[in-house]
Amino acid sequence: MSTSPALHRRVGATDRGTADAESPYGRSVTTSLTWQSTLSAADVDDIASLLAAAERVDGTGPMSEDVRLTLRPDQRIGAGRHLLAVPAVPAADTGAPVTRPPIVGYAHLGGAIDSRQAEIVVHPGHRGQGIGRALATALTEALGDPPARLDVWAHGDLPPAAALAGRLGFTRARVLLQLRRPLSPGAPLPEPHLPAGVTVRAFAPGRDDEAWLAVNAAAFADHPEQGRWTLDDLALRRAEPWFDPRGFFVAERDGQLVGFHWTKVHEMDETPPPDTRPGPIGEVYVVGVLPGAGGAGLGRALTLIGLHHLLAEGLPAVLLYVDEDNERAVRMYSGLDFTVHTSDVSYHWREPVTD
Repeated sequence: MSTSPALHRRVGATDRGTADAESPYGRSVTTSLTWQSTLSAADVDDIASLLAAAERVDGTGPMSEDVRLTLRPDQRIGAGRHLLAVPAVPAADTGAPVTRPPIVGYAHLGGAIDSRQAEIVVHPGHRGQGIGRALATALTEALGDPPARLDVWAHGDLPPAAALAGRLGFTRARVLLQLRRPLSPGAPLPEPHLPAGVTVRAFAPGRDDEAWLAVNAAAFADHPEQGRWTLDDLALRRAEPWFDPRGFFVAERDGQLVGFHWTKVHEMDETPPPDTRPGPIGEVYVVGVLPGAGGAGLGRALTLIGLHHLLAEGLPAVLLYVDEDNERAVRMYSGLDFTVHTSDVSYHWREPVTD
């Protein structure tokens, strides 16, 4: 495990800034924040338990897939870093060492050096003690000089996150919608109609990697995350248990890759509708079309090809994520009977101007 040379800070565990707070361990403690470039196996287990506890209470996963893919022992994440919050329990009177208590707060700092992306989660049993504020403040202090751009994602658009963001000077900058539609005889799918000269086949791992990355980068040139994918990002996902090239469709014209639809199957729906038994669900993982090369209607046709595939696999429903301000895509998905299920919000931080 690699850590920063010294403890980043010790923070009072309340918003009022007092030095101590009563902890579940029956004594007065402060909270210690530590930056780490890698995680130990124990860290990963602790963070997994923390994420599960938050999801049970909040009804939504507190971290994105991008972050979850970095939660592996001894895995370096480029310029990314992990920030861990634990109660700093003092040593016992006997002088014997005290086992480190579980991680109660976690923040991930990733993205490019000049444009940082972050996510924060605090254990439900330790909220209201200033840990979220401390984590967010530490993120703003880690941006370098001059400071990089910082955007922090809050999953589920929950009021406490919005309130904390407002108190710390973050502004609401971006909304990511999760849309859903059923896959059932009662919600029939239109048939796909490909533009003239376009054919569709399954993605060939290894052979199609570079061509796919080029189309992905062009299709998402203005997207702060998707358009930056590298071979390593693709390899991480290809190594995941859910990866299935049968559900990864690529469109070609005259031998050139001009579009794609990558589908995904979740073994368990993390945020099922009320009164619905949890079960598997499909996802429109990512759809992209090479600008100016695909032909009218290719994006819709590729979307439908993937939806028909998920229907044939027996999935009862499908989800996807789309930026709220991507009016063209939202309009297309609405026309295919998708409706809003949840939303995530990105809050932007700007360094206060001083005289």
